[in-house]
Amino acid sequence: MGQQGLDKAMHTTTSASGGAGNFASSALMPNYARLPVAFVRGQGSRLWDDAGREYLDFLSGIGVNNLGHCPPAVVAAVQEQVGQLIHTSNLYRVPLQEQLAQRLVETSFADRVFFCNSGAEANEAAIKLVRRYTQERDKGHKRAQNGRYEIITAINSFHGRTMATLTATGQEKVQRGYEPLLPGFRHVPYNNVEAVAKAITPNTAAILVEPILGEAGIVIPGDEYLPALRQLADDNGLLLVFDEVQTGLGRTGRLWCHQWSGITPDIMTTAKALASGLPMGACMAREEVARVFSPGSHGSTFGGTPLVSAAALATLHTLLDQGVLAEVIDKGAYLLERLQQLQHKHEMIRMVRGRGLMLAVELNSPAEEILGVCLTRGLLLSCQMGTILRILPPLTVSQAEMDQAVAILDGVLTDSF
Repeated sequence: MGQQGLDKAMHTTTSASGGAGNFASSALMPNYARLPVAFVRGQGSRLWDDAGREYLDFLSGIGVNNLGHCPPAVVAAVQEQVGQLIHTSNLYRVPLQEQLAQRLVETSFADRVFFCNSGAEANEAAIKLVRRYTQERDKGHKRAQNGRYEIITAINSFHGRTMATLTATGQEKVQRGYEPLLPGFRHVPYNNVEAVAKAITPNTAAILVEPILGEAGIVIPGDEYLPALRQLADDNGLLLVFDEVQTGLGRTGRLWCHQWSGITPDIMTTAKALASGLPMGACMAREEVARVFSPGSHGSTFGGTPLVSAAALATLHTLLDQGVLAEVIDKGAYLLERLQQLQHKHEMIRMVRGRGLMLAVELNSPAEEILGVCLTRGLLLSCQMGTILRILPPLTVSQAEMDQAVAILDGVLTDSF
């Protein structure tokens, strides 16, 4: 199916959705290529548009709705909190924020947490923490003459869209038009320890990496990759930073994806699923590193408000205490097997890969065309790197819903090629 077929699929979706899905507001800046559908209600793994049509959401708001849409415990927590106190500011103590930080510390390597509003802000905080820590540590040392400030990141990584994080991102397409970029970042091939070793210079301060590349199409490194990076960091006096904005909060079957590797970072960032759809990010670090953030050195007006902290606490309670996380590995194995069955059936599928409920179907042709037809048949996915379908269902997804999604994709591939 060529562009004409895709255009036809999009027209069909537009006609079916009616209402607000028919146009994009001229009052919005044109920085999103929005699909012609407008959702008005969600429950679990399902969404409904403004014409009443039902969809299976196997994108989860780009990895945000790990507990599905409108999880009862989170809804109840938000409803209760919004009637009590929404915002004060970080000029004062925020008890719910303190409780949330303690819960995150108990479930990770970290000793301290900084709260913000997004993954980009969490990574921005991590970058600032790296620089500040390195400068403090190297005071009076001969290597401080030139300064250790460079961070090694991966080609095809994605760390955000602020000036620092888009510079850290290893994708020219998100950097184009924003030059000159900030100094201090070196990009090397992912899953290549030798390339990282060769990139280390006297100015290197840290290695920043995603345990699995998300925006690049669910690229899973070899088992030795993260441990080797830990060793490189230790041998060269560098900080190791993991970006778990997309991989964290149970997405891969462990609360944190790096836990599969048996090693820990010095700093970790997370966001997306942390508050089940309310905007929240977190930068977490070991005590030695975290303590260089003194009062006034960094901040966020909306970071960790009572409202979003209540949502995040309810999210963690549901994920960890109600058995959701315990089921992710088995669900992911089932969905991977079903997708592999499709691979055997359709020559169009080049590869299927995944860990937990973070999966990808790589095609031999543009994935955007398949994406458009899936949308018209009630299945939401995303297209990465041109030929990859990214699949991120809610962690609460049922086997019947997984079967339904696979059946829809099977039908689209059968009818389209």
